[in-house]
Amino acid sequence: MSLIELSLAEENYLKSIYHLYSETGKPVSTNAIAEAMNTRAASVTDMLKRLASKKLISYKKYYGVMITESGTTLALRIIRKHRLWETFLVEKLRFNWDEVHEVAEQLEHIQSQLLIKRLDEYLGSPRFDPHGDPIPTEDGEIADVQQVQLLELRPGEAGKVTAVRDTSSAFLQYLDKTGISIGSFIRIVDQVAYDNSLEIRVNDTNTIFISQQVAGNLWVQRVRI
Repeated sequence: MSLIELSLAEENYLKSIYHLYSETGKPVSTNAIAEAMNTRAASVTDMLKRLASKKLISYKKYYGVMITESGTTLALRIIRKHRLWETFLVEKLRFNWDEVHEVAEQLEHIQSQLLIKRLDEYLGSPRFDPHGDPIPTEDGEIADVQQVQLLELRPGEAGKVTAVRDTSSAFLQYLDKTGISIGSFIRIVDQVAYDNSLEIRVNDTNTIFISQQVAGNLWVQRVRI
């Protein structure tokens, strides 16, 4: 694939469209992109025309946006850089996992492919970032992780936390207070019918209640007990 020059804003939009499209596999609406980018729909339309002219997306008014093969390739390169930088910041510079997203957002726009190659080698080619998200390989391959939302588990079932859906500082700081992290073992004790909140036992040591929203933001691999 020949090198396509993208502005910082174009890269941010392309990455956002990739995430939105990959969640459902269906065309993404302009309003959904505007919400994700925290901007006006009119601004989104202008950007979509620019990305479509570079054949990175397929865009039809009133139908939605689909990302193309070349767009996916570029989006995965950006995501790879972001997740490698997050890993570097946590493992080597001792950042907390709630502190790295904004810094990695800046570092992901560095264009040197050699730097990213050396960074990957220095880190030992990690497969997952500190939030449990798979790191795309240099060839754009991404691990297919078999996981479900904690919310899908029922009383008596258990799972190991593999990733967090919400990587905001507020949510990660909340998890730190509850003792939940990547790799934590969670057993569902009970589900409250009133609001679907869950009573859970974390690492077989402490029992806490978490809301339906929190449970929906935790990815787990089912564990037989």
